[in-house]
Amino acid sequence: MNRDLNQIHCKYLEVTDARWIDFVLGHAQATAFHHPAWAQLLAECYGYRAFALALKDDSGQIVAGLPVMEVQGPLGGRRWVSLPFTDCCPPLLKDSADLPALTAALIRQREDGIKTLEVRSPLPQEQQVYFHSDAVMHTLGLSPDPNAVFRKFKKTRVQQCIVKSERGGVTVRHGESLKGMQVFYSLQLRARRRLGTPVQPRRYFELLWQRLIEPELGFLLLAYKDRIPIAGALFLAWNGTVIYKHSASDPAYWHLRPNNLLLWTAIKWGCENGYHTFDFGRTDLDDEGLRNFKNGWGTQEEPLVYSVIADRPPRPSVGRVSRWMRAVIRRSPPVVCRVLGELFYKYAA
Repeated sequence: MNRDLNQIHCKYLEVTDARWIDFVLGHAQATAFHHPAWAQLLAECYGYRAFALALKDDSGQIVAGLPVMEVQGPLGGRRWVSLPFTDCCPPLLKDSADLPALTAALIRQREDGIKTLEVRSPLPQEQQVYFHSDAVMHTLGLSPDPNAVFRKFKKTRVQQCIVKSERGGVTVRHGESLKGMQVFYSLQLRARRRLGTPVQPRRYFELLWQRLIEPELGFLLLAYKDRIPIAGALFLAWNGTVIYKHSASDPAYWHLRPNNLLLWTAIKWGCENGYHTFDFGRTDLDDEGLRNFKNGWGTQEEPLVYSVIADRPPRPSVGRVSRWMRAVIRRSPPVVCRVLGELFYKYAA
């Protein structure tokens, strides 16, 4: 774009606008997190205002943009996030040369009362653009031959665990109905209570099924020992990338390594269905155990950098779930974990 950056502004579009949908569906780098169905799910579940900010060329064609949610805090503060509960969501660009123009427009775009705009991806270094990175992401390249991918895994840390799970009688099935999602929710509720963190609202998983799983933008896998569901995992899958989004398991069966078998089943599915990338999702920098687990799959680890557009440097995060809440959840019946999630989860975006 050979225009004065000070004169460039983004256009507001509904995420259901045909122009935005066509732009996203035609973009090779778009993932399921960019798909309008993901934004619609979050807006419907948590009551966020959803929209897209799009940059157009002189002919009116979209050349860059990103989906955005307006999130309101418990005390009324408003901010924009692209996107809540989303590990990575870089702006979509027809040409990388358009990123400075998009960034300049975003800096000026905030409405009155919007303190910050967080983009879950790096932006160019500019005044009013600040960065933070307290996590990493892991990706695995896929190929049409699952066995070639299997050989990338660490033998003792991954390959042998998959074999052990299969020999231990663990079987993996695709969730074929909302009933399977209810099974996963039960596992997730118990796992979150064990960790001392609120569980996502039940409605979130119902919408996830309706908005993404049924339209074949993802899938659910459940692991069983005999007829007992012992683990489950939810994956988003679209446009060449499989994203490992949620997982939960029963610790009484960890010795059977059901999570390894679930991941291997999803990776094989991606290979056999023409996908090129398996995204293991966000991992906190200080979670050495999980980082080592994901590194064992032959992945590439990269810093996960988020950008914040604000008038001044944002205050460091102090954690969204305090120690007292963790203690309360762990010592209370599961209903407490569920109710806290229903009431407060939307504020953790």
